[in-house]
Amino acid sequence: MIIHRSPLPDVRIPDVPVTEFALQEAARVPDRPAIVDGPTGRTYTYGQLAGAIAAFAGGLRARGLGPGDTIALMSPNIPEFAIVFHGAAVAGVAVSTINPTYTAEEVAFQLRDSNSTLLVTIAMFAETATQAAREAGVQEVFIIGEPPEGLPAFTTLMGAPIEQVEVDTGEQIVVLPYSSGTTGFPKGVMLTHRNLVSNLVQVEDALDVEDGEVVLAVLPFFHIYGMQVLMNFFLSRGATIVTVPRFDLEQVLGIIQEHRITRLFAVPPIILALAKHPLVDQYDLSSLKQVFSGAAPLGPELAHEAATRIDCEVVQGFGMTELSPVSHVTRIGGFKAGTCGVTVPNTECRIVSVEDGTDQPVDGIGEMWVRGPQVMKGYLNNPEATAMTIDADGWLHTGDVGFIDADGHLTIVDRVKELIKYKGFQVAPAELEALLLTHPAVADAAVIGVPDEEAGEHPRAFVVLKPGQQVTGEEITEFTAQHVATYKVVHDVVFTDTIPKSPSGKILRRMLRDAS
Repeated sequence: MIIHRSPLPDVRIPDVPVTEFALQEAARVPDRPAIVDGPTGRTYTYGQLAGAIAAFAGGLRARGLGPGDTIALMSPNIPEFAIVFHGAAVAGVAVSTINPTYTAEEVAFQLRDSNSTLLVTIAMFAETATQAAREAGVQEVFIIGEPPEGLPAFTTLMGAPIEQVEVDTGEQIVVLPYSSGTTGFPKGVMLTHRNLVSNLVQVEDALDVEDGEVVLAVLPFFHIYGMQVLMNFFLSRGATIVTVPRFDLEQVLGIIQEHRITRLFAVPPIILALAKHPLVDQYDLSSLKQVFSGAAPLGPELAHEAATRIDCEVVQGFGMTELSPVSHVTRIGGFKAGTCGVTVPNTECRIVSVEDGTDQPVDGIGEMWVRGPQVMKGYLNNPEATAMTIDADGWLHTGDVGFIDADGHLTIVDRVKELIKYKGFQVAPAELEALLLTHPAVADAAVIGVPDEEAGEHPRAFVVLKPGQQVTGEEITEFTAQHVATYKVVHDVVFTDTIPKSPSGKILRRMLRDAS
């Protein structure tokens, strides 16, 4: 067995509930803005946030809710998200975070599967929420902000403030985000207090936050990336978090300029905008000290183009919901083009051949397996899926193919299930997508495998052109032929107006396959 260990020293993981860790700086800076609603300026200081969390926890306990219970939260990024999330955690209640763009049917599935007793949302999603609640048998829907007639405000859930309910940090589920579910129904990922706290400690050294930093929270809190890396981590550092409910480039650029944002956490489509959109030149982005990309592969050329344009380091890491979410991170000043950085402390990795199951040495390509305290407890109500993902020795099989180099840096090649098998050769869609984005006429691209009677599968590229550009499929083919091996050359090109992507920035290949 070949185990690739972190080059970073192990860290001590405190045995505390996640809210205690997240609010550890609150008493020191009670009057500092903790969370600011970017569009309106509405602000909670650390003192106000801690008070609201304790009151929400007290209200849940007064209703008889505690360990073993779950509530659902369907909200964009607003300050109250943290109040509901951490108020529930203090009360010992788990939170199932729901994507607000879901249909009522999808919301109802998650409400039923998570066994949520009530749902908190905003007025914009009240109709979907109430329909889903009826279908799922959930009796109560509460609204953050001004509620529509007939629905109670979430403030009616507030009660006398309480302190943290005693919980077993290694066993108590604190949050139930749902995995993307590329096959079958989405699965509830059971994450404990210890899972979340472990990962927050594991990234402390690499992110190296200075006191008083201001971070922009554009990535959704309902997704593990935004929830942990943006909301929980930066709260634990006493930073100021400026939220926006959705990504709008002009608004985001204005907020970076106005609030002197020091950190931007993004996904590749946002990096693409920073690299290529003309609006970027109209704003002062000099306060940025780092742009961090995750959730989907970022090509080195695009990272370099964005970094050069905004004069700021653009790096990436690796994570997944089942890992709370970070397993690899790029330290400040430790950027290596095309890689996801190094393994975080207290974490082991194996690279296992997809072909024969053998462990791979340095530079050997295979599926990445991870073992560490951030690995989920399992999938809710789904022991079969849990057993398929976490083996008897505690290794989580990520489904991602990559290699670890001599410097300990991870490079992701692609997903196991997304590899295209062309005449026995493995073709990685992400590699071709990164290449296509370097074409001067290409604004965005996605690659999928389609059945081929002779070859088994061949790559099909969906290409979005920049405004005013005209390129033929033959020219795209010729371009790829100049850069990759013959079996990787794209001969099948479809021009389209947009590439379907999830809120976390992942290309929705299933939609492209369904449309093919």
